[in-house]
Amino acid sequence: MNRIILTLLGLITLISTAASAAQLKFSLVPDFFEKDPDNKPLGPCHGGAAIDKAGNIYVTTDTPRGIVVYSRAGKFLRAVGPTRIHALEIRSEKGVEYIYAARPSDHEVVKLKLNGEQVWSLQYPKESGLFKDEKGFNPCAVTVAPDGSIFVADGYGSNYVLKFDKNRKFVTAFGGPGEAEGKFKTCHGIGLDTRHGKPLLLVCNRNANRVEHWDLDGHFVRVIQKDLRMPAAVHIRGNYAVFPELQGRVTVLSKDGSIAAQVGDNPDEKQRANFGLPQDQWKDGICNSPHGASIDKDGNLIVAEWTKFGRLHKFVRAK
Repeated sequence: MNRIILTLLGLITLISTAASAAQLKFSLVPDFFEKDPDNKPLGPCHGGAAIDKAGNIYVTTDTPRGIVVYSRAGKFLRAVGPTRIHALEIRSEKGVEYIYAARPSDHEVVKLKLNGEQVWSLQYPKESGLFKDEKGFNPCAVTVAPDGSIFVADGYGSNYVLKFDKNRKFVTAFGGPGEAEGKFKTCHGIGLDTRHGKPLLLVCNRNANRVEHWDLDGHFVRVIQKDLRMPAAVHIRGNYAVFPELQGRVTVLSKDGSIAAQVGDNPDEKQRANFGLPQDQWKDGICNSPHGASIDKDGNLIVAEWTKFGRLHKFVRAK
């Protein structure tokens, strides 16, 4: 749980009471993002947040605008790409940045240019034997290995992670539904973790309330943290990984898996994971339904919530 300890110069400084004395500290910047971008409400968010090399922030929405792009100063720049993107990450390939995104309602994974132009679409692999038809393929998130292999977390569908080669040819599937370690109860977020020498997959096993390491061959490695509150996504930068937890909190883990900070903790269980929570019940510095998050180059947190109104936060890391 957070304590609000200081309000100064427009920043609300938050300290997590769950972490050690060596924890990170963050300050909320109220009203950082431009309200009603392009004179329209942000609208329903059921997706994620990603940051390009220039510091621009990409937030997915379920509106016809698709991805809303803000400057590093929180000002609206443009809207690009398709709607109904659930999770996305930005990857640099030979000096060019691309968006990889999962679209569960549209049963596909897409690769996009930063202007939203589609490079390719990946549909369900018939040869896997996991699906009766395309409607069973409902991918939540995607990440890419150094060799170009593509890993898709099919958390709303089969509850397997699917591996494809760089040419989008199906290779294998691993995990599957279940409660035990090595099984998934909604594999909802996925990212590539290169902090430990050998690249690993970092998977958010959302409804099991834990985050896990898997190797690139599909073998379970270990549970990193358990007893979280529905970890929905992961983004890694430097030594830290951020996990928006759908049940009203954001957790930052250190390289060793220990809790470095927890911010936005909502003590009201009725407000957690509440898509329709009225805006007059929102409180500065308190999250209701964190669903996507990123860490910028300065270590600040960008958080997007699952809400029909659209809600974004910026938490600045203390120097």
